[in-house]
Amino acid sequence: MNGYMANKEDLLARLKRAEGQVRGIARMVDEDKYCIDILTQVSAATRALETVALSLLADHLSHCVAEAAAEGGPVAAEKVREANDAIARLVRS
Repeated sequence: MNGYMANKEDLLARLKRAEGQVRGIARMVDEDKYCIDILTQVSAATRALETVALSLLADHLSHCVAEAAAEGGPVAAEKVREANDAIARLVRS
């Protein structure tokens, strides 16, 4: 079972909102809206996806990494490496 299962409905709702925001941004570009207004919407969509990412990361740490740490050994090391890599990707974006 994935760590996010308890939050799955919330994650899906957030993703659907972000999807709607991105469609709205495309429509704004198509309709030649003002650049700053488009950038404001891009920022909002980015924050929405970042919220999803942070929620997934928290779930991964508290579920997958915690379980692997309890087992110890190479499985734990791999889960910690995965988490570090994911954090690095989020920080770079």
